[in-house]
Amino acid sequence: MTARRNFKRQVRARAAKTGESYTSALRHFRPTPSGDVMSEARNPKSVRLAVAQTLVREDPRDVEALRESGREVRALMREASAQGARIVHFPEGAICFPSKFVMSVEGPDEVGPADWDRCQWPVLQSELAAIAELARELRLWTVIASVHRLTEPNRPHNSLYVISDRGAVFTRYDERLLSKTKVSYMYSPGVSPVTFEVDGVRFGCLLGMEIHYPELWAEYEKLDVDCVLFSTSGTPGNTAAQAQGHATVNSYWVSLSVPSQHSAPSGIVAPNGHWLAQCPADGSPSVAVVNLDDSSEAAADAVTYGRPWRREARSGIYTEHQVIDPRSEDRTAAF
Repeated sequence: MTARRNFKRQVRARAAKTGESYTSALRHFRPTPSGDVMSEARNPKSVRLAVAQTLVREDPRDVEALRESGREVRALMREASAQGARIVHFPEGAICFPSKFVMSVEGPDEVGPADWDRCQWPVLQSELAAIAELARELRLWTVIASVHRLTEPNRPHNSLYVISDRGAVFTRYDERLLSKTKVSYMYSPGVSPVTFEVDGVRFGCLLGMEIHYPELWAEYEKLDVDCVLFSTSGTPGNTAAQAQGHATVNSYWVSLSVPSQHSAPSGIVAPNGHWLAQCPADGSPSVAVVNLDDSSEAAADAVTYGRPWRREARSGIYTEHQVIDPRSEDRTAAF
């Protein structure tokens, strides 16, 4: 703790002396694994990320609704690009989040197996193609959720497409831990985590109700991601608080993208667990844009100290310090 305080004190002292920001001053002081201070900074990871919230529509039979969703997504892409974003992240159901009642063969009042022939696939595909083309024009990485069709009779995946700044699908994440309704009636589960990099910053993807499964978030920490992009249409519990918790315990950034109808707005959490930016809480489609900079004051402490120490603590370093002592083994020993 003393080393950490001394390090931050040196950074702040330089910032006060030179008039630099904390981030700029920090580039001249980077701790080595031994805790010493290097005179020159390592190259910090940094990328500008936009998180979006959109109005989510639930009927994939409604052609005009699908078209309107596509227009809304593209308008927010342009806004994100105008604010200098290199990557923009959208919520689950950004084009459509098919209602379990609309899709049910037992519906409209009873949930049953989904009839995916009801989906206007050509319209959905054309909107995604237009989004990919705009990503190419804007040179903007775009992470957007959609239903991913499989070969019949297999149910589709619930997915996050990662569209590169060249306008091509770079990779795709398929939701793995689905809700009971999703896995029983609607979707085929995915099988693996997915990572990708933009400007040297590594991202992981999660979707749907996977906020509730800390093992998935810990898995991405082991995969050395810098930021997890989590898209949801809404899930029981305090999603915003859970996002802050996952960011804190794993010392990485978390982008939480939710529908504009959600009770809490979309936003980006720093590795120290603090919100860096959030969309307006008025229910309007919007974006919030921040720099993910691991040398910033919001990240440096967690990235430099917290994450490496937790990894070291899990490596078995305590074994040599364990003792054989009757007073240790006797759980009823008094005081």
